[in-house]
Amino acid sequence: MISSSQPIVSVVTGGAGFLGSHLCDYLISHGHQVVCVDNLVTGNPDNIRELQGNAAFRFIEQDVTKHMEIEGPVHFIFHFASPASPIDYLKLPIQTLKVGSLGTHNALGLARTKQAVFLLASTSEVYGDPLVHPQQESYWGNVNPIGPRGVYDEAKRFAEAMTMAYHRTHRVNTRIVRIFNTYGPRMRPNDGRVVPAFIKQALTGVPLTVFGDGHQTRSFCFVSDLIRGIYMLSLNDIHDPVNIGNPREMTVNEFARKILDITGSRSTIKYHPLPVDDPKTRQPDITRAGKLLKWKPDVPLEEGLRLTIDYFRDLMKTRNNK
Repeated sequence: MISSSQPIVSVVTGGAGFLGSHLCDYLISHGHQVVCVDNLVTGNPDNIRELQGNAAFRFIEQDVTKHMEIEGPVHFIFHFASPASPIDYLKLPIQTLKVGSLGTHNALGLARTKQAVFLLASTSEVYGDPLVHPQQESYWGNVNPIGPRGVYDEAKRFAEAMTMAYHRTHRVNTRIVRIFNTYGPRMRPNDGRVVPAFIKQALTGVPLTVFGDGHQTRSFCFVSDLIRGIYMLSLNDIHDPVNIGNPREMTVNEFARKILDITGSRSTIKYHPLPVDDPKTRQPDITRAGKLLKWKPDVPLEEGLRLTIDYFRDLMKTRNNK
């Protein structure tokens, strides 16, 4: 039980990453003291630069696959550490598997020691190339464990299994969020995912790269909606996985045209072969989040894209002026 006079301390692993840094901001704005743990392999110090010097924020540069110790009380642990884009986990397959296994083990061990709430950032990738549409939390998925994407998919599936094992065996107070495609400021221009790739290509006037025929579907959730949902989940006593994402589904072709329209770009679209095991459909069923958390996404796609495009414009302008 947290005393009303006691500051709430939250540890965010992977806190210098895209999602982790937004979570750090959100927690601090809600009165938490935040300890950000990141080895900066895929995290970016610029994402947390504005928090440096804030009395409510502390940064520890550490690999979470190594033993972790945090001084003092800890009330929440948000485990976000992991390469998350294909370009990263295909380049760092062993590290991805280790952070999903050893890193999750260490973070859960810390939660057990501190008697803290543990929230695992899982992913819609646990559904693989789904045969059920939209994807409900009860669906076990269609994952190729030995394919190139398997290092990420299986790392997260293992992390979920370990999280539930700690909950059942050691009574750790756990949560699991399955995150669907999320976009917003602080995404890396070269991280290989469709949103930054399309925006960067549109802004520089080069053809937009569409893999396959572009008829595969995705659903895009703005980062502020996602973080709000994750925070709400952390405060609710729900141990089974919960999907957080935007159910508005569109084809990759439709999304490419949307980017071209908002940027005013004259870029064309160029088609390339579909990568191995790339999912054909991806849409969250958010019935559970709506029922248990009273959560739904609020930010319209067009509004979120404009904010994200503005961020990339500023970022590219800054880099060009250096």
